[in-house]
Amino acid sequence: MLHKSSKTLLSLLQYSKGLNVRHFRCTAPASQAANDIPEMPACSFKPSKHEGPDLNSVLSTRKNNLNPALFTFYKEPVYVHQGYMQYLWDTNNKRYLDLFAGIVTVSVGHCHPAVVAAAEKQMKKLWHTTNIYLHPKIHEYAAQLVAKFPGNLKVVYFTNSGSEANDLAVLMARMYTGVYDCISLRNGYHGASPYLMGVTALSTWRYNNPTGFGFQQAMNPDPYRGPWGGKHCRDSPAQPGRQCDCPQGQCKACDMYVDQLEDVLRYSMPKGRVGAFIAEAIQGVGGAVQLPDGYLKKAYEKIRANGGVCIADEVQTGFGRMGSHYWGFESQGVMPDIVTMAKGIGNGFPMGAVVTTPEIAATMGKALHFNTFGGNPVASAVGQAVLEVIDKENIQGLCADVGTYFIKELEKLRNEFEVVGDVRGKGLMIGVELVKDKASRTPLPAEEVASIWEDTKNMGVLIGKGGLFGNCFRIKPPMCITRADVDFSIAVMRAALRKHANKK
Repeated sequence: MLHKSSKTLLSLLQYSKGLNVRHFRCTAPASQAANDIPEMPACSFKPSKHEGPDLNSVLSTRKNNLNPALFTFYKEPVYVHQGYMQYLWDTNNKRYLDLFAGIVTVSVGHCHPAVVAAAEKQMKKLWHTTNIYLHPKIHEYAAQLVAKFPGNLKVVYFTNSGSEANDLAVLMARMYTGVYDCISLRNGYHGASPYLMGVTALSTWRYNNPTGFGFQQAMNPDPYRGPWGGKHCRDSPAQPGRQCDCPQGQCKACDMYVDQLEDVLRYSMPKGRVGAFIAEAIQGVGGAVQLPDGYLKKAYEKIRANGGVCIADEVQTGFGRMGSHYWGFESQGVMPDIVTMAKGIGNGFPMGAVVTTPEIAATMGKALHFNTFGGNPVASAVGQAVLEVIDKENIQGLCADVGTYFIKELEKLRNEFEVVGDVRGKGLMIGVELVKDKASRTPLPAEEVASIWEDTKNMGVLIGKGGLFGNCFRIKPPMCITRADVDFSIAVMRAALRKHANKK
């Protein structure tokens, strides 16, 4: 059942009656404050009063009754009560600009009116029935989703999460090729299920348990922190500050990293054969690390020459977030055999999917295969609404425009502060790596990163954090932010960085 305030919002917007969407105004710039930090851009949306448990009660329940492995951002946690578009409110009605989008999950905006309306409409008709029966939504949605893919990527399997999607993709690849051994990249994250711990190559996410399960990791092709790469190696408005001898438009580092991949094929695969290769176009949890230009294209060629299939993990990079393309793999000029997605697919609704070719999909017919909630009627309605909003509101174009502006403004911070070692990304998939100094690239100590991070939160901006050393700010907001939001964010980050510099 929707909250009364949500019904009121839908009534005001009259979206379900086919009228034009008129969002509450959350875009106007505000006046400059006395401390040189502008006020957060104005927003006329008014959150409802919090009526649930207080913070102390929630902390007690979290400590005593929830998964003890759960971690909480910030020394003083944010107790979120309500969200609308790019903003979140805590239980004291303090507003925050959300630059992490529920870990890159809220794609078109918190409680986007069109998505809420679609969910409400479907919930009144049919919440759930088994897909052994026919119902319209899964079929409507499947047709709309696969229409977004090039080539022969025409068959979709629906799941509940990105981990489920990657699990299924690996199983599918192994069955299709008949080869168990596969390759992923160091620093890549693809899920934390027992199956996927062998695929993920970030030690902070791995338990002291058998986790290999037939996966070997190739050297991570990182133009900033890896052994090769520099200022001509990334498809980004911001290049690494490292010098390199690559001619403009040609990345020699790419070939060096591909040689390392070939070394894994030569020494670690059974007689050179490989089942699958999985990679993100920009590594998400790993700290928004971008692969060198042309790397995936050459890597895919090597994998296919050894009998393998190529899996593109689009859990964080898909649905227009990269700006230049709808899917991250398109920015590298490749055609995968299998694509996995989740997070932004449902704007926060628990959904995932695998899209592949009819030939690979046919392998799953060798035994019974079923997902109880995959393609659920409400999930399908939500997924449809997200696709429609992305098209109707030109979300991909917004990511290209606002994302490029954001990256160029962050570059100014890199030029201004010694601790800002690297700015990277494309569209609204952005990373900022903090270091002790630019020359050594030594990761900034965790306590210093945490101090800067806490200050940005206190000033109203929520930023993600990632990378092996926890020194990368992950900026992947709802894809509806404005240039005014960017200006506010930059001012807040500059103030936090100045405060840090003044402590030295």
